[in-house]
Amino acid sequence: MFFSKKNRIYAPVAGTFVPLKEVNDPVFAQGMMGDGVAVEPKETHILSPVDGTVTMISEQQHGIGIQMEDGTDLLIHMGIDTVELGGTPFLTKVAIGDKVSSGDLLSIMDIEAIQSLGKETVIMLIATGKQLSKVQFSSRREVEASSELARI
Repeated sequence: MFFSKKNRIYAPVAGTFVPLKEVNDPVFAQGMMGDGVAVEPKETHILSPVDGTVTMISEQQHGIGIQMEDGTDLLIHMGIDTVELGGTPFLTKVAIGDKVSSGDLLSIMDIEAIQSLGKETVIMLIATGKQLSKVQFSSRREVEASSELARI
């Protein structure tokens, strides 16, 4: 099967790749929201992992939805239980309807503030309604921002 750029999911930030099943949230770890991957961030600037159109920004700014060119919906979920923080640790840099390319700035995430409030900062990338055809890694490892993580 031929994979073009539109089938690829890239790291939204430099950090540690985490298999989704190891995320400390059963809803995500058990795949209830969909198939995906995760990254524990080392940087604050969260980049778009795909090309597409912004379709959703959660009220608390911890989640951004992007519809990819093939119609796949990708959820970028920043942190675990960060919905409880009222949006203050996030500065969203896109709006619903914006066209984005992989590598474009989506949000600035205050990692220190999130951690100081006892929350985890892992970023989950969830392809809702689709299975990933290939995940680049099977265990934790360091990744650079914009490096390929998975294919749909």
